[in-house]
Amino acid sequence: MDVTLREVHDSDLPVFFRQLNDPESRHMAAFTPEDPADRDRFEAHWARNRAAAGVALRTVLADGDVVGNAAVYGEPGEREVTCWIDRAYWGRGLATAALRELLVLVPERPLYARAAADNEGSLRVLEKCGFRATARERGFAQARGVEIDEVVLVLDQA
Repeated sequence: MDVTLREVHDSDLPVFFRQLNDPESRHMAAFTPEDPADRDRFEAHWARNRAAAGVALRTVLADGDVVGNAAVYGEPGEREVTCWIDRAYWGRGLATAALRELLVLVPERPLYARAAADNEGSLRVLEKCGFRATARERGFAQARGVEIDEVVLVLDQA
């Protein structure tokens, strides 16, 4: 599949909202909004991030279809990456391809990432893209309703 990134369009938001509300995807991501079904809060979140200076926010396309989103956000020296791929596309290398493209788009380093310790797919994607685990923390995972282990990763150089 041909994976590309482009600016986020208004028409992408309903797709992102559906993806966020997939129970299996939410469980795997773990660290999600308190009420992912709150459409007003979702819309406000996306409007704020799309307007924010310094946020690199992109739609992930696979063969021209919207399959997720990827972003770099945060303060310089503490910026984090995030990537969400529709569950129907898991295991096909799309997240790795999208993250690699995002890392070219945003060459600054260091960049950080976080993933639930049991989210082997996300951890594997991050490691393939050069991130290395540097710490483990515990945090409350809204999607699971409990505190879980989280891996903190860093990408030091391009």
